[in-house]
Amino acid sequence: MYDFTYIWVGIIGFGVLMYVLADGFDLGVGILFPFAKNEEERDIMMNTVAPVWDGNETWLILGGAGLLAAFPLVYAVFLPALYIGVFLLLAGLIFRGIAFEFRFKAEPGKKGAWNVAFCGGSLVATFAQGAVVGTYIQGFKTENFRYVGGAFDWLTPFTVMTGFGMVVGYALLGATWLILKTEGELQTRVRQWAYRLLMAIMVFFVIVSVWTPMIDDYVNERWFGNVSWLWVMPALTLITAGLVYSWLRKGHDTLPFIGTIALFGLFYAGLLFSKWPYVVPPNYTFHDAASAPESQLFLLIGILFVIPFVLMYTAWTYYVFRGKVTAGSGYH
Repeated sequence: MYDFTYIWVGIIGFGVLMYVLADGFDLGVGILFPFAKNEEERDIMMNTVAPVWDGNETWLILGGAGLLAAFPLVYAVFLPALYIGVFLLLAGLIFRGIAFEFRFKAEPGKKGAWNVAFCGGSLVATFAQGAVVGTYIQGFKTENFRYVGGAFDWLTPFTVMTGFGMVVGYALLGATWLILKTEGELQTRVRQWAYRLLMAIMVFFVIVSVWTPMIDDYVNERWFGNVSWLWVMPALTLITAGLVYSWLRKGHDTLPFIGTIALFGLFYAGLLFSKWPYVVPPNYTFHDAASAPESQLFLLIGILFVIPFVLMYTAWTYYVFRGKVTAGSGYH
């Protein structure tokens, strides 16, 4: 029987990255919601993501379901370790989704509660995602393929920092998305937000890069044990950040968003390469956590059939709703 483990690593890694990029700018728009001047601007901001936000959630389902099917040990460890964090993540997404629908149905002057729910849900969901990433970096207490740590081991100064870093990162994605989709005064002010957010995310990048080797000997050895090609990653990250800054200054609409996507891709690749091949650090690799090859093959047939349709549907949605969003126009 063939080994399908690395095929599944690629599929799940792709699904998670697509979710981070696609739902990242949705959540980023919600994080930026309080900075809009009035309800008209908030309507425009929400209408930029209204046609696509629910479809973007597909990637979360794909990644989560694939993880359960292909790497059941990950669920056996992650859920007990991250019950509270995952609950906050899902609660935030629920509040965000409800606010999407009910805010458009609220009477003028009575949208305040839904504005709070939209922004609050986006903030909580984003912070929880960042804390989960931080917990993965710092590792899990395990024995005999079981989690043996406490319910709040996921909440440390490091994970709080990564949570806030994710908030800043998603806000940058949301800002560059709004630059792409809006015009006029709103776009001009969002461009100013993007400058500050780009500087802030690079500060968090430096903090994570310095702090991670201090709490993880494996990462320390991987990066500093000898001269490694991994050092190409931070160099590319700095170059990409410089390009995004330049494109913002030159008034480009599309390139800052593309550059921010590239930044997130580099962050993601750097995390993956730093921890490889551990999926439940510091003890268990992808092969340790994998399900039986027969199960992987059975599910692989189905997932390879589904992914092209998801990609086609997603591409078609973005094509149909392309262009700028202005006051009085939109999906709702």
